[in-house]
Amino acid sequence: MPNALSNASDPLIPVVLSGGSGTRLWPVSRRDYPKQFLPLMDAEHSLLQQTLQRLEGMAEVGAPILVCNEVHRFLVAEQLRQIDMAHGGILLEPAGRNTAPAIALAAFQALNTHEDALLLVMPADHVIGDVQVFHQALERGRAMAEQGRLVTFGITPTSPHTGYGYIRAGTPMGEGFTVDAFVEKPNSTTAQTYLSKGKYYWNSGMFMFRAQTYLAALEQHAPEILEAVTRAWQTCTRDLDFTRVDHSAFEQSPDISIDYAVMEHTDQAVVLPLASPWSDIGAWDAVFEARGDERDAQGNVSTGDVLLHDTTDSLVMSQSRLVATLGLANIVAIETEDAILLADRSRMQDLRHVVARLERDGRTESRAHCRVHRPWGWYRTMVRELGFQVKEIMVTPGAALSLQMHHHRAEHWVVVQGTAKVTRADRDDPAMTSLRSMLVTEDESIYLPLGTVHRLENPGKVPLKLIEVQTGRYLDEDDIVRFEDVYNRVE
Repeated sequence: MPNALSNASDPLIPVVLSGGSGTRLWPVSRRDYPKQFLPLMDAEHSLLQQTLQRLEGMAEVGAPILVCNEVHRFLVAEQLRQIDMAHGGILLEPAGRNTAPAIALAAFQALNTHEDALLLVMPADHVIGDVQVFHQALERGRAMAEQGRLVTFGITPTSPHTGYGYIRAGTPMGEGFTVDAFVEKPNSTTAQTYLSKGKYYWNSGMFMFRAQTYLAALEQHAPEILEAVTRAWQTCTRDLDFTRVDHSAFEQSPDISIDYAVMEHTDQAVVLPLASPWSDIGAWDAVFEARGDERDAQGNVSTGDVLLHDTTDSLVMSQSRLVATLGLANIVAIETEDAILLADRSRMQDLRHVVARLERDGRTESRAHCRVHRPWGWYRTMVRELGFQVKEIMVTPGAALSLQMHHHRAEHWVVVQGTAKVTRADRDDPAMTSLRSMLVTEDESIYLPLGTVHRLENPGKVPLKLIEVQTGRYLDEDDIVRFEDVYNRVE
């Protein structure tokens, strides 16, 4: 899909909803780097990247539109770059207002380039096992959407799952059914009833319709959403690769899903069955089930440096050290550099309570990893004590940090890989008339006293890595004054 887009006048335009925090996949998924950006199903590609790659091989597919939280914008752009995929817009939600307003933003964006745009709306973090069956369902959906239907895809259930919402199908309509109702996650008894009745489908969160059809449905069934999003869109602005909309106008939109804003009320809604292995990867038990073909003879799924002895039916993952288990069954053990989760595999829906406790206690582990990603690369905190902090910093080839200074800390950099271009002024030169640049190569260092204006760049073709030692009484990330920034972060 990404490298040879169709020349058709009205291609199918993927709309990928990339919000969400994935708290039930803690400690790997965290607020600042949630599950959609993680390679949970293979070692190479994130769930977002797999969602986009899943459309490869389909005819007449256009460049995708992505809707995401502002704080994740550089993650989205970087992950698209990694798979060499052009986009049709990265839209920044100034506030979370659920799926109905987010899809309306994407509809306006699509209509900028295609007056009769056909949208395929997909969550960024789902897994579909049979891509061929998925493509066939999309072709059936395309035929109905082109006729003015609002199509949703219902997953044919294989178990009485209590972690998914359901769609109750009505009367037959073509190859699908009318939509009677969207049903919230049931208890086990109700889920078993749904499975036995046969007219209930798992709610996939995927939709297909023309942009104009959707906006017309909003005007009829949820005009307050259309009004707010229209006002937000009318004053939208471009910021590098991103599109920003009016914050105050967008906040006026009701917080509601497309299911309840439109699909339950319109007589144009159709649910098309999709008989493929599928998961929303909502919790660790879902990861365990989705990776079932990787289980060993004892029913375990493991990743990383793991030793399992007399352990059965468990998910064990290690990122930074050896994890050994003995005499355990039906557990989840997830190790990261700064946190470890040990849990009963049947209790994964309750993990959100653990994360909520961490947030109440002000623990940074609830929202951030040791490795923090930035548009220019990443940094990892190695040691932090009173008065000093040690970080590993990686700058991607051609990238640059902002021209900046710090009021409360000095920095000492030692280059361990690549070549750094360092721009700096004298310490007592607020006008920056003494700005000059120098190259610092491997095994060389430079000292930047407190208050020194400076910038770090990677002019080379390999990643730049350095060790930074900070000293000072205040070492938090908000001690930064930016003067210039290629990523428009100057305030």
